[in-house]
Amino acid sequence: MIPISRPSLGQEEEQAVLDVMRSGQLAQGERVRRFEEAFAKATGGGFAVATSSGSSALFLALLAHGIGPGDEVITSPLTFIATANAIIHTGATPVFADVDDSLNLSLEAVSRLITPRTKCIMPVHLHGNPCHLVSLREFAVRRGLIVIQDACQAIGATVAGQPLGTYGTAAYSFYATKNLTTGEGGMVTTNDSHVAELCASLRHQAYADKPYVHDRVGFNFRMTEMQAAIGLVQLNRLASITERRRRIASYYDEVIPPAQFMRPRTAPDAGHVYHQYTVRVSSSASGPRGGRDRDKLRQSLSGAGIGTGVYYPVPIHRQPAYQMYEATRCPEAECASADMFSIPVHHSLSDAEVETIGTEMRRLCDA
Repeated sequence: MIPISRPSLGQEEEQAVLDVMRSGQLAQGERVRRFEEAFAKATGGGFAVATSSGSSALFLALLAHGIGPGDEVITSPLTFIATANAIIHTGATPVFADVDDSLNLSLEAVSRLITPRTKCIMPVHLHGNPCHLVSLREFAVRRGLIVIQDACQAIGATVAGQPLGTYGTAAYSFYATKNLTTGEGGMVTTNDSHVAELCASLRHQAYADKPYVHDRVGFNFRMTEMQAAIGLVQLNRLASITERRRRIASYYDEVIPPAQFMRPRTAPDAGHVYHQYTVRVSSSASGPRGGRDRDKLRQSLSGAGIGTGVYYPVPIHRQPAYQMYEATRCPEAECASADMFSIPVHHSLSDAEVETIGTEMRRLCDA
């Protein structure tokens, strides 16, 4: 089976972990600091703060920007549930705006949901495909709103040739399936020194200037030295990782007919990093557009030894945990969740595996 994802860790990562183990310094230390500095430089942020996960990075970024009870944060329903959970944990209220054909936030949908309580917009760069960040930020600035990017799937992505961190605060994930992995872990990048300082304080129980003196209620969201050591090795390969994923995606673009398998739109100025390569089942495919035909196609690919995934099959406003949003309507997100699926695009795929996937996708079109 060709898996939908496959972490790529080698001898350099092994040696980096061994070096940490032999050093005796396992908790947050010098390697974390070096990883933060290198990551900030690579992603365009002036500052970077390493965390225990992408979820904790999102949560800390919100807190550091003053998001809390009484505030509303507009975000996408078509994302991993952690995006909304981070908002809930601050005491704020998530407001779900529909997506457009890029599967990212629709600015038109966002504009209809602005209220006096709106304080922040949290766009998601779904599948590594950057959202309409420039126009969204311009919209937010005109209304005095904060923008915090959920870039957990978009390490290395760019907009107008600039890394995402150039455009303000962003949160990243280093989960095992991400383009750059430390197993678990996350990062907040920001150009605001106060936000960076507050994130760094809160992740470590909000230590003040004196040992065991704390100036607020904090958390234990630290990154370990072993995670940072792996991250430093992976970061050195990020450019080649991104290039490999883009080459695979370009091949798929050529060999998979768009008439049968539509692709989410990518903006002309967006540098997609293909955390996932996602297709949508066209109405001209083997039956009415929708989940049942999508699932039959996935079964066929599985029978040919190709793993697939759906990211995500249930929009957040339809999740059991979010029953209070049952009246919310996001038809584009709901449609996408029923007709999209992803095929392997990870950088550890061999050329033979990539060709097999392309051939099987073409065969489905001809069947």
